[in-house]
Amino acid sequence: MPRRGRHFQRSDQGSHFTSPQYTQLLLDGEVQISMDGKGRVLDNIFIERFWRTVKYEDLYLQEYDSPRAVRTGLRHYITKYNQERPHMALDYRTPAAVYFGTERSTPAA
Repeated sequence: MPRRGRHFQRSDQGSHFTSPQYTQLLLDGEVQISMDGKGRVLDNIFIERFWRTVKYEDLYLQEYDSPRAVRTGLRHYITKYNQERPHMALDYRTPAAVYFGTERSTPAA
């Protein structure tokens, strides 16, 4: 697994995430495992909101014809989401601008 910083897997406690085979795969790849509390839906609220946004702004609008097309499309969407799409909660800055300390704001449309 290529390394670029620290890797971690945040998930709920679904059986596919807690299976011995899956957790061993993560441990072998030196991936830190992080799970939300049992029955604590709010523990994972940020990623749940992110996936809702991905679905409504990309997946439901596209007509992907293969798994490869989905991967390529999502890669492009997530790049745009992080580097070009201003976020109201970030004072209309992009996540990349906040992370890298670029203080450029985009006026609200």
